[in-house]
Amino acid sequence: MQQIASQRYTPEHVQQWRDEGFAIIPDFFSAAEIAPIYAEYERIYGTHADQTAKAMMGGAEDEQAAAFRQLQFKNIDNFPFDAAPEMNLISLHPALIDFASAVLGVDSVHLYQSHTWAKYTGETNYEQAHHCDFGNHTLLVPSEAAALRTVDFILYITDVTDALGALHYVPKPAAAQVLKPGAVAVSAELQGALLSREKSAAAPAGTLVAHSIDTFHRGTNLTLENGYRYTMTAGYKAAGNELIGYHVWQDSAGRNWSGIFDHASPQQLACLGIPLPGDAYWTLRTLKLCQARWPGWDMRAYFAAHS
Repeated sequence: MQQIASQRYTPEHVQQWRDEGFAIIPDFFSAAEIAPIYAEYERIYGTHADQTAKAMMGGAEDEQAAAFRQLQFKNIDNFPFDAAPEMNLISLHPALIDFASAVLGVDSVHLYQSHTWAKYTGETNYEQAHHCDFGNHTLLVPSEAAALRTVDFILYITDVTDALGALHYVPKPAAAQVLKPGAVAVSAELQGALLSREKSAAAPAGTLVAHSIDTFHRGTNLTLENGYRYTMTAGYKAAGNELIGYHVWQDSAGRNWSGIFDHASPQQLACLGIPLPGDAYWTLRTLKLCQARWPGWDMRAYFAAHS
């Protein structure tokens, strides 16, 4: 199997994402890359469920299977994080940028979503029905053209087993056997048929899961005693694709962006909409003012390109 540019994924992974809507790549990130991020998750979230949340469990809502619950989305934080540079920059890893460009078939991509997620056994029932994620990524439906689509990455910071609530999904060809090809909604009556065709995304820490927002999938419950799992989501779209959106980075101006500017490369910053060195935006005025706003930002390449 011939590997391409990043040496972390292959052309077969790109094709699998396009054909099936999911590609699961163990060891995409090394243990050395994951270790400092795991340490930050442990510091921020801990390894034990919130006992207050556990005390709230019970009642008809929690007994109901395959439902969305508010507590399923507890322990989520949005980029940039109040954490070490390694945790902030993993969703801007050059290999992720490269892979996103490959699956979308474009030269330039933007990071439009990134968040953490910690789940714990017993904090809530994480079981969900099969669904697609496009509803809060676009006001329309996913395009048939790859360049107008989006790729969502799930980074495994810990091992994610079925006992630790591994995501389950239905490859697009299998879903087409139950629904019409290209369908993005499923009736309650056909949920069982999708369940019979689902696969598990269980995999060890360091795995990258790449999925499409029009692929059916669902969350599953954590059953391992005192279990917990840490993951991170990073969503990419083609630069300039206004059909897709989630986070507006400017809305987070009060967060610690210096942790990004002080450590990211020009290529990584470009994925956040920052013009590359030499762009017409950069004048002597904008260069000096941006340097004053982010004094720790190494802007030598930007100044040099202007000169």
